Amino acid sequence: MLGIGTFAKKVFGTPNDRKIKATRPLIAKINALEEEFQALSDEALKAKTNEFRQRLEQGETLDDLLPEAFANCREGARRAIGLRAFDVQLMGGIFLHQGNISEMKTGEGKTLVATFPAYLNALTGQGVHVVTVNDYLAKRDAEWMSKVYGFLGLTTGVVHPGQGEEAKRQAYLCDITYATNNELGFDYLRDNMKSELKDIYQRVHNFAIVDEVDSILIDEARTPLIISGPAQDRSDLYTAIDKLIPSLGDEDFTSDEKQRSVTFTEEGNEKLEQLLHENGLLEEGATLYDPESTSIVHHVNQALRAHKLFIRDQHYIVRDGSVVLIDEFTGRMMAGRRLSEGLHQAIEAKEGVDIQPENVTLAQVTFQNYFRLYNKLSGMTGTAMTEAEEFSEIYGLGVVEVPTNRPIARQDDDDRIYRTQQEKYQAIIEEIKVAHEKGQPVLVGTTSIEKSELLSQLLTQAELPHNVLNARHHEQEAQIVAEAGKLGAVTIATNMAGRGTDIKLGGNVEMKVMEALEAQPEADPDAIRQQIEAEHVAAEEEVKAAGGLYVLATERHESRRIDNQLRGRSGRQGDPGRSCFFLSLEDDLMRIFGSERLDKVLSGLGMKEGEAIIHPWVNKSLERAQAKVEGRNFDMRKNVLKFDDVMNDQRKLIFGQRREIMEAKDLSEIVQDMRFEVIEDLVTQYMPPKTYADQWDTEGLKEACREKLGLDVPVDDWAAEEGVDDEQIIERLESASNEVMARKAADFGPENMRMIEKQILLQAIDGKWREHLLRMEHLRSVVGFRGYAQRDPLNEYKNEAFALFESLLDSLREDVTQTLARVRPMTEEERQAQIAALQQQMAAQQAQVDAAVRQAEAQASGEPVAGVNPEGEGYVPGFDENDPATWGNPSRNAPCPCGSGKKFKHCHGALA
Repeated sequence: MLGIGTFAKKVFGTPNDRKIKATRPLIAKINALEEEFQALSDEALKAKTNEFRQRLEQGETLDDLLPEAFANCREGARRAIGLRAFDVQLMGGIFLHQGNISEMKTGEGKTLVATFPAYLNALTGQGVHVVTVNDYLAKRDAEWMSKVYGFLGLTTGVVHPGQGEEAKRQAYLCDITYATNNELGFDYLRDNMKSELKDIYQRVHNFAIVDEVDSILIDEARTPLIISGPAQDRSDLYTAIDKLIPSLGDEDFTSDEKQRSVTFTEEGNEKLEQLLHENGLLEEGATLYDPESTSIVHHVNQALRAHKLFIRDQHYIVRDGSVVLIDEFTGRMMAGRRLSEGLHQAIEAKEGVDIQPENVTLAQVTFQNYFRLYNKLSGMTGTAMTEAEEFSEIYGLGVVEVPTNRPIARQDDDDRIYRTQQEKYQAIIEEIKVAHEKGQPVLVGTTSIEKSELLSQLLTQAELPHNVLNARHHEQEAQIVAEAGKLGAVTIATNMAGRGTDIKLGGNVEMKVMEALEAQPEADPDAIRQQIEAEHVAAEEEVKAAGGLYVLATERHESRRIDNQLRGRSGRQGDPGRSCFFLSLEDDLMRIFGSERLDKVLSGLGMKEGEAIIHPWVNKSLERAQAKVEGRNFDMRKNVLKFDDVMNDQRKLIFGQRREIMEAKDLSEIVQDMRFEVIEDLVTQYMPPKTYADQWDTEGLKEACREKLGLDVPVDDWAAEEGVDDEQIIERLESASNEVMARKAADFGPENMRMIEKQILLQAIDGKWREHLLRMEHLRSVVGFRGYAQRDPLNEYKNEAFALFESLLDSLREDVTQTLARVRPMTEEERQAQIAALQQQMAAQQAQVDAAVRQAEAQASGEPVAGVNPEGEGYVPGFDENDPATWGNPSRNAPCPCGSGKKFKHCHGALA
């Protein structure tokens, strides 16, 4: 008998079916317009864009224009790049325009889908941002789709790291701008550190289409974007503490893999204290529990985490003498990303590479709060349904599963579970052998670099040719992926999420054409393309006959989405294919989430070595375990967001205030209000309300007026007058301060005075905001302990954050008032002295640059480094480059004895 839910679905359809059905009339309208738009000339198609814009100005809405705009864009794409969008692609575009996430399988043409809502929404003139997961995709998609937008009369820009100021500004001014999530977030933070409106990159946050939306809005949303500046160098302390950790035994700490946490035991604390005393890192008589030991405890905890939780080649790699993090979801290197709170430095100490100084936060934002700035947000991916609740709750985004253009022909096998990893790997090698012998291409999915390299060794021993794609081989990514669909190809890949390149059966035609033209530059490109396309048809049929791409996964990820992304690489556009997961009870997910019970069951069943258990029930129980992990991760992200929302309200207020200050022509009223509030606070402090005149501290008030307001006024004489109260004292101080500021404005000139007020206000806001961020960081790190006192940490955080913000505003008023009171016009001598000092500074900087360039050139040619500077910092008299005996004995971090101004280790020490 059918359940009520199943019966209702049969009668009314699922909510997803109803959404799909609702788009059918719109798609019918677009298709009905196709012939009309095909009859238009190229110029007429382009003219339609201006016509749509005029109609918007006359009161029509984007929804009114949708059928015609989509029809125009479809025809423009057909003529510009030779692609005609399928109905399901139009459907995906409609859902994006409505502010939803379109879940579309791999190979369904999401890049083209984005052009429809991007074109329609760009008609408003407020700009559209198309967000990708990496710079390669941003540049590739922008270059490819700009042909469509350009054909229709719109401009396209691409934003990437290392771009010049003017080029970046122009890219943001375009109708459609392609960029990565990181670059957009960082530019937003940079914009809010600028002091001139003309220097700001981003306009309004109008509409964003996020590609690989699950990767960007969920996986990467765990860590905030932070712009930071260097703090003091404490590399010696990190190195000293790092040497102590290997002497600790398993009994000295406890670790929890589920929570990814590690803590010292009581015995471990005692042993550590003794080691710290022996190495002079803890003063005699001091303990780890003393308030003065907080810094040492922090460093020790981070060193323990670095050793016990962060594994080389899984969480990070060491490349060119630096620690580079690996994204656990995509397997990509995250160059430039660093772990905060000294953890990255602890890993650098562990690996024995140069320790970069710790940073202080200058500005930060989470991806959740950045993307919630947009008036309308949408996204597309192959896998979003499993996280629909999070998308809805955090971003207000609905998820719609768009049907495929052709039915999926892929065969998804049940998981195979083995007792040990050794048995599992033996079975995998045998399976790959069988597929390889019949010519079926195999994509082997792994979860870490370490496992991909282990598998590579086993395949080499079995004499099976293969390619490896992981963070170490990041540069050859596009080529390796392009060849993964060739007859008999074996490709090992670490987390295929968001790779952005389709695996096409028989290989990638475009890649083959490029390679052939590089090998024969004189050949006719058209003839080569025809030859390769003919060969490709035959190769594609051979691969299809062999069963299509076989996705063989060596482990389940803790997220079902990542598994689905890997599966989705096979069976694109109705191609045949197959997928299967090979697991063992020793895998991380199985081991952490209750494999002991399974092991007992399997032992009881009398499983022999090399045998696998295969059953749909096992798949379901694994998916339930994954769903639990996903739920826990969602709760963690939601909790982080609740805390960040407190900061976000303050951030928006401060950033909004900065913007108003930059836009304002005259800030004299704001500055005056601040000064008057400071005067009221001073009078209240030294002449408290409801007190008698003999209780007033007039001397203290007089001194405070001199220091804070630059006023030398007879406060004690005023207070001695009959009948004078605090209100009259306030009025006299306000009047006196106005006179002083009026004289100052006359000395500087009104225009200069307004500029000075603006700069002082912005500098004060930035300085106070940086201090506030540091205080909030410290508050966030300790507020969790309030839970032990039965108090809600979030409420405690909100209350204290509010008090800290009020204190920021009070001290801001004081700082601005005090700075303006002290500023004065320069004399001619002072001006000349300042110019001379600046010239000297610039000359010294240029000398350093020249020396560095000479050194780099010399190192490249293998010659000794030239460019000794006898006047430079650290120069040792008699220094001879060819005789190290004349160099003295500088430490690695000391200035180089040649006087270049660089550290010894980066100059002559690098060659010693």
